[in-house]
Amino acid sequence: MSTYLPDSSAFRSGAVARLIESGVIKGRILLHRSVLAEFEDRALGGDFSGLEAVKQARRAAESKGLTFTLYGGNGAEAATSVREAALTVNGVLVTSDYVAAKVAEALGVKVIYDRLKGRLKLEDFFEDDVMSVHLKEGLPPRVKRGAPGKWVFEVIGDWKLSKNDLEGIVEEVIERAKTFEEGFIESERPGSTIVQLGAYRIVITKPPFSDGLELTAVRPIVKLSLYDYRLPEKLLTRLEERAEGILIAGAPGMGKTTFAQALAEFYLSKNKVVKTIEAPRDLQLPADVTQYSKVAASSEEIHDILLLGRPDYTIFDEMRDTNDFKLYADLRLAGVGMVGVVHATTPIDAIQRFVGRVELGMIPSIIDTVIFIKDGNVEKVYAVETVIKVPYGIKEEDLARPVVVVKDFMTDEPEYEMYVFGEKTFVVPTRRHQQNDLIVKRAVENLVKRYTSEFKVEVYNGGVTVYVPRSVTHTVMKKCRKKLERAGRRMGINEVSIQPMDLERA
Repeated sequence: MSTYLPDSSAFRSGAVARLIESGVIKGRILLHRSVLAEFEDRALGGDFSGLEAVKQARRAAESKGLTFTLYGGNGAEAATSVREAALTVNGVLVTSDYVAAKVAEALGVKVIYDRLKGRLKLEDFFEDDVMSVHLKEGLPPRVKRGAPGKWVFEVIGDWKLSKNDLEGIVEEVIERAKTFEEGFIESERPGSTIVQLGAYRIVITKPPFSDGLELTAVRPIVKLSLYDYRLPEKLLTRLEERAEGILIAGAPGMGKTTFAQALAEFYLSKNKVVKTIEAPRDLQLPADVTQYSKVAASSEEIHDILLLGRPDYTIFDEMRDTNDFKLYADLRLAGVGMVGVVHATTPIDAIQRFVGRVELGMIPSIIDTVIFIKDGNVEKVYAVETVIKVPYGIKEEDLARPVVVVKDFMTDEPEYEMYVFGEKTFVVPTRRHQQNDLIVKRAVENLVKRYTSEFKVEVYNGGVTVYVPRSVTHTVMKKCRKKLERAGRRMGINEVSIQPMDLERA
């Protein structure tokens, strides 16, 4: 009669009970004390799935008349202890862990490797239009469905998930990922686990990090080519020939990653070497594109690898912290074409996330094109450049300085200026103010022309100066100034000045 030693993965996946009931296991079953100790530790942290699996396996063994006994001591780590015990007693290792099975085979240990095949329980929640599934113990299952910018968050069941239900789904996901055939565990910490399983990016959190066991799974529901976006020829030419410091910006769920995938495949079709930096790796790209994990390597290591690998373009997905922005800047300044994906509610916010992290004057050397995605479409494109000029809103000509000008790429109209004044960095919207300036100027002219036909009005950021002949300056100040100030307050003007015309600056 054979002796079987299941490891912890075999219990957690339900393989032991299943193999007993199907008649594959038909001899003496040894439960190693190190496995029991592992499950006891998990139970102290609130996870009783291991102990529940042992109970089910024991009941299955009793129903088949099989011996189910404790064995060994609480020595080394459970996987090592069970493997060495199987070698000692010439038993059969039962495991659902791909690596454990391969190690046992290398040592000459008999192995039953049982992994779950077929459809995951998690996939039952994904219908065609479902982008993400949100499962938490004590709550009914919920999903987010729809299209970019039109998501609906809804409950899809009238039952509440028990902790055991959710633990079963979690264990199935983790065991499937450990085979390395369909996915991998991107990150594993005491309170959280990030898994990439096929097209699914899965985040699992548990106490004490979260207030309960929770699983969130996200998948892309559409895959587009760059031509599906019907971009203007001018922009396609820019992306192909000139753009090398690109930011793809937008709010969460608007389609940034889908566009980044399309852009990566566009460059790949142009015989460019493309690589990615991701955390986690969830872009769905051909094998030609090597995907690097920011979780598994330091910024310095990624920097060195990319410089040695010399890619034409690197897609940097989900840039979040200062180290990410500095890595992007360093690689771009080293000559690597960069495409960064950032969360931003407006296009200018994407650029402002670099302010304070790099010198302002370096921004146009790092970013030349900003593409803002909203509701799955390209809503706005900015071009960034540096010019020497008097910043918008400043009147004195001797204050000319380097100014970062952000232009609407399609119309070539400046919309923002960024410059340093004193020790502060200013981001000034110009297009909106130019439109407001015309309204303010006309209103002021209508008031002043009641008192003199000869005058000139200058509107600048936050203020108005009216130049009139010296002979009527006192009259205009006395009769018109208060009216101008009241009108100015209504239109957001903070300062109204009346000056003789001989003080006018050309």
